[in-house]
Amino acid sequence: MKLLKTKTIRFSQIVEKCGQPNVYTLWQKPAGDRRFQAPLKSNRVMTVQRSERGTDFGIIGFKERKGATYLVFPKSLKSFADKRVVGINWALIRE
Repeated sequence: MKLLKTKTIRFSQIVEKCGQPNVYTLWQKPAGDRRFQAPLKSNRVMTVQRSERGTDFGIIGFKERKGATYLVFPKSLKSFADKRVVGINWALIRE
C-alpha cells in the first residue's frame, strides 16, 4: 500500500499571491457571526494550529479546533484548497 504525500505550500507564497491576512477572533459561533460569514463564503479563511511537535501549520478553510487561530485574507485561497500550509511567518500578518 502506497502512502500519499501531503501536498504543502509555504505561507509566504500564499501571502505573495493573496495578500497579507488579518487575525480574526471568533467571539461567538461562526454561524452567528455575520462579519465572519463573508470571508468564509468567499474562501478567504485559513485555520492555523500547532502540531504535536509545537510547530504551526495552516489548513485552507475553516476548521473549528481548540486553540486554533483564524486568518482572513484579502483574496480567495481556493487555488490552495488541498494543500497544507507550512512555514507560518507571523511577521507577515497584519495587526
